[in-house]
Amino acid sequence: MKILVIAPHPDDEVLGCGGTIKKYSEKGDEVFLCIVTKAYTPDWSEEFITNRKKEIELSVKTLGISKLFLLDFPTVKLDIISQKKLNDSISKVVQEVGPEIVFIPFSGDINKDHKLVAESALVAVRPRPDSPVKKVFCYEVLSETEWSNPAQGAGNIFTPNYYENISDFLDDKIKAIQCYKSELKEYPHPRSLEGIKILAQKRGMEVGKRYAEAFMLVREIK
Repeated sequence: MKILVIAPHPDDEVLGCGGTIKKYSEKGDEVFLCIVTKAYTPDWSEEFITNRKKEIELSVKTLGISKLFLLDFPTVKLDIISQKKLNDSISKVVQEVGPEIVFIPFSGDINKDHKLVAESALVAVRPRPDSPVKKVFCYEVLSETEWSNPAQGAGNIFTPNYYENISDFLDDKIKAIQCYKSELKEYPHPRSLEGIKILAQKRGMEVGKRYAEAFMLVREIK
């Protein structure tokens, strides 16, 4: 089986579905990762950018990802990129991979990049007679999903309706996020090691498991 994870930024894939990715790869499934944006100078230093590439490579290896796609759009500047260009770039990845399952960010996230990637990803995986895509899920990202504005309506509230038991894979998720040392924060920030574990525990308790990752099933075709 082929699975495609679409991430606006490096580390979103780990925070949102790192345990699930490892679970699939351990079963022998092919997991593909598409990272949409990258850092750039002068907003980030050359040292940061070089180190970030190493962090991505190490995380990909830790999770057993089969192939990485880097679209290299500018981070936090997707709003100046034409929607068609973003749609076409993500669509090309979907067409090349031919996934049965696709994971995308939640459109209600506070980060504008997440919203735009979610919209373009839904365009890329829209139903077609020849499409292999059977399931589309939204994942949650700490400090992006829970910090959205619920006053703007139900569309901004992440409401899980599907869970993956990652009790055997939380350690792998932790190892993968530790590859992104530049992104880790100190507790009580949500993007701390403690915060990641607490969310996994909470999602696990919701379905009677020790640790879980939660998703919103957008579409399933049987």
